[in-house]
Amino acid sequence: MRPIYLDHAATTPMREEVRAAMAPLLTDRFGNPSSAHRWGREASAALEEARSNVASALGARPSEIHFVRGGTESDNLAVAGRVAAWTREHGRAPRVALSAVEHKAVLEASESAVAAEGELVTLDVSDTGELDRKALGSALSEGVAVVSVMWVNNETGLVLPVPEIAELARDAGTCMHTDAVQAVGKVEVRVDRTPVDLLTLTGHKIYGPKGTGVLFVRSGVALDPILHGGGQERGLRPGTEDVAGAVGVAVALCLAVDERESEAARLGSLRDRLEGALRERIPGLRVNAGGAPRAPHITSVGIEGVDGQALLAALDLEGIAASGGSACNSGSTVASHVIRALYGPRDVRATLRFSLGRSTTATDVDRAVAVTAATVERIGRAGVQA
Repeated sequence: MRPIYLDHAATTPMREEVRAAMAPLLTDRFGNPSSAHRWGREASAALEEARSNVASALGARPSEIHFVRGGTESDNLAVAGRVAAWTREHGRAPRVALSAVEHKAVLEASESAVAAEGELVTLDVSDTGELDRKALGSALSEGVAVVSVMWVNNETGLVLPVPEIAELARDAGTCMHTDAVQAVGKVEVRVDRTPVDLLTLTGHKIYGPKGTGVLFVRSGVALDPILHGGGQERGLRPGTEDVAGAVGVAVALCLAVDERESEAARLGSLRDRLEGALRERIPGLRVNAGGAPRAPHITSVGIEGVDGQALLAALDLEGIAASGGSACNSGSTVASHVIRALYGPRDVRATLRFSLGRSTTATDVDRAVAVTAATVERIGRAGVQA
């Protein structure tokens, strides 16, 4: 049987439309956009067209769009750059507030930004998607350099109340960042309708190129660069721009936004089919954050009595790609910080994440259920006998 790829939250294959748009920038139109000759002008025109297209898809101004090298850099620049600018402006130790389920790119950037002096305020999140509003209110009233709350959690698909939090942050005069890497193309993401100040996305989660990301910076928000050596991207991200990558992520984003409603409905139906069948076949299975609002393409389940790594290895041997959570935690046998935040540090269930995509069919889902259920029974039985 053909392999079944159910790990689209880790990365996605590049769309043909993206590949075709990038190809000329990798061959004939290879110029440096900072050069004054015709090759440079051609590259610059392509770069600015891509910037305009990204802005249009997000409801932003072209001047608010900055191209960077992936989601991790975008998250780091948003958090560290804002903390540095805030500290320089205010002359006192910074505080950063973030949800307990943030991606490590935000979590570790925040920890680093306040390590020398300052404070990290962690906002608890329940398995029903409730964020600790009391702690958030206290943080906002006491003053923070930035609040960072992801739009869609990459491990569970949990949708966090970013529009409401953004309104609270705006009313308090506080800068808000959101990691929207898993949200784009799955839920509506418009910065002209949600007053976030900083927003992160990356190409390879939406069938675009790896190593290319975007940081939206609302006009008037001060950031300090974290890299130095040039004036590119309005002085915020030095280095020769990856024009092909910018064009690729712009095409991928526009397609994702245009197809969002129909594709989200299709993926949501497949996810419900997958979860319903897994519940029927595997006793005691828990859908992580199953009672909360969730994006349609991710399902994370907790399974008792099996070793998570053994389960993933067995599925791989059967030609099914899944994960235990974030790809950034690959190889770990310990529950992720996300699962611990939702269910406590003593939760011992194995975590299995399936993330669906454009190639996923009902047949794929049905086979994944059958193989997973049989594998869980076999591994669990072997564990009991041992």
